[in-house]
Amino acid sequence: MPSPSNPPSRAGAYSNAAQVAAALQGRAELVLPQTVSVVRHYTMLLETQIKANASGRPGPNVITGDYRRSWTHEVFVGGDMVAGVVGTNKPQARRLEYGYIGPDSLGRIYDQPPYPHVGPAVETVRPLFVDALGQVADGRWA
Repeated sequence: MPSPSNPPSRAGAYSNAAQVAAALQGRAELVLPQTVSVVRHYTMLLETQIKANASGRPGPNVITGDYRRSWTHEVFVGGDMVAGVVGTNKPQARRLEYGYIGPDSLGRIYDQPPYPHVGPAVETVRPLFVDALGQVADGRWA
């Protein structure tokens, strides 16, 4: 209410909505390329860590290097989705990671202990990957 100590003003509503919208648009244009960069980097890092873990105890021993070489990575980008996949086409991967007790399809009996190499690699890389994605989300990724 106007009074001598509070005179009427010509106050209006002022907005910096255009500047905020421009800043948000600029940030949005950076998020996808930065996310692709993070996923590429950490997918490659995960593959490298799996290969390192598959180079002897406590992981599987290297006999020919064929199994270790079989690990690959690929990054897929579609629309606003980014996915990284690390894998192998070798059938022994599951047995090496988890172990195997029992007969196979030919009737041979196995008591093979697990030699974890994928799980430990994921646990090593995961916190680094999550932190990097947080930096992208916060606008701190360089």
